[in-house]
Amino acid sequence: MRLDFSKNTSTRVKNRLKNKVRIRRKLSGTDSKPRFCVFKSSKHIYAQLIDDVSETTLFSQSTLKMDKSGNCEGAKEVGRLIAEAAKEKNFLEVVFDRSGYRFHGKVKAVADGAREAGLKF
Repeated sequence: MRLDFSKNTSTRVKNRLKNKVRIRRKLSGTDSKPRFCVFKSSKHIYAQLIDDVSETTLFSQSTLKMDKSGNCEGAKEVGRLIAEAAKEKNFLEVVFDRSGYRFHGKVKAVADGAREAGLKF
């Protein structure tokens, strides 16, 4: 994965993307154990289950589709909904990809919601 930054990209965003690339070198989702990827914008939070072997997105969920905003409660609900969809298709274990974000706040809430619904990672 090659990184190209514009002149106006902040150092915080550059550092997060560098962390993301470093993490993605080590993580990969398979058809039996997909990658659980989290992205957060300024208003919403998004989560996906991805099979990197066939390069397909299995499930996706975000706070856009819900009445809740991108706060910790909405993030926990996103994690719970992803876990329920994964359990329907018999995915009990996943690889968690935090996309370079620190594991606290909204990212941790997504993980906690998924764990409470029975997903293992």
